[in-house]
Amino acid sequence: MLGNFSYCNPTRLYFGKGAVENLRTELGHYGKNILLVYGGGSIKKNGIYDQVVSILKACGKNVTEDAGVMPNPTTEKLAEGIARARACKADLILAVGGGSVCDYAKAVSVSVHCDEDPWEKYFIRFEEPTCAIVPVACVLTMVGTGSEMNGGSVITNHAQKLKIGHVFGTEVFPKFSILDPTYTFTLPHYQMVSGIYDIFNHICEQYFSGTDDNTSDYLSEGLMRSLIHSSRIANKDPENYEARSNIMWTATWALNTLVAMGKDTDWEVHMLGQAVGAHTNATHGMTLAAVSMAYYRHILPYGLQKFRRFAVNVWGVREEDKSDEQIAAEGLAAMEAWMKELGLVMNLTELGVREEMIEGLVKSTLVMQTGYKVLDTDEIRAIFKESL
Repeated sequence: MLGNFSYCNPTRLYFGKGAVENLRTELGHYGKNILLVYGGGSIKKNGIYDQVVSILKACGKNVTEDAGVMPNPTTEKLAEGIARARACKADLILAVGGGSVCDYAKAVSVSVHCDEDPWEKYFIRFEEPTCAIVPVACVLTMVGTGSEMNGGSVITNHAQKLKIGHVFGTEVFPKFSILDPTYTFTLPHYQMVSGIYDIFNHICEQYFSGTDDNTSDYLSEGLMRSLIHSSRIANKDPENYEARSNIMWTATWALNTLVAMGKDTDWEVHMLGQAVGAHTNATHGMTLAAVSMAYYRHILPYGLQKFRRFAVNVWGVREEDKSDEQIAAEGLAAMEAWMKELGLVMNLTELGVREEMIEGLVKSTLVMQTGYKVLDTDEIRAIFKESL
């Protein structure tokens, strides 16, 4: 039975080649002071920075830059961004980059006027903002997180060895986002496939929960099939516009809250992966890939019918003369083969994890309550060891 829910997504999207020109119209809705947030400088090399800044200047905006957002934004960087936003009296935070830049911009947006420690308030106590929020907008340059159309924000606290995400309400969603698939063409292969697996796992985290017949699961299966098809094309031809545009659009729908409607959802793979990220600073999608197979094989017996359905409807596994367990196992084997085909990291050793780090990873892993199996400490430890 589909659960009760309320659905709203207020983010306006502009999609396609040249979509950045819509920035001119949108900027008219905001004040003069813009905090321009971006990462390590790749947008200056590929020309996106010049495009965006020229539009900001043409619209008469005062631009303050907050550069150097790292792949796993830290509490220290968050404090720096808050100070910059306060100093320039930001009317809009414009994030130009991938999911980490968008996540970071949202964390800054709810913290500028917050009179408490934002890490404690938002990422430890998971409270909602009680202060004014500076609006956020995104120009997306890497796909994966879906952060361009949701309230998610993930921040890393290295001192506490914690990487934690908070999914804020719709008031924190970007007001608008610009998605031009050509902006993703210059991504290194490693980052492209990492983003592709992040997309896939977002869908899995929502799909592998519940036992009812619901529309969300049918949508998820279609999104997964589309992603698998397009990923194979992009893996060989990274500048194939059709494939990259489909991947970008799938990433948005994978985590803009739609397919979670009426679902419990899981998110334990993300908890395991984020623990790895907190200790190693490894690329997010690769941390997910490294722990996924061990986790899914562990919980398969508890969600057997869904894993069977996944095998048949997503991977085309033939059912004749096979047990449910055999069919489900073949589905995971097909998924593993696809992951290897893309060139994903398939174990934690490649990410710098050593056996002596396992206990620290276990302590850093948050345990979710809504998957097919609520993990205990011994199970978390076993999954990490199997993932080495």
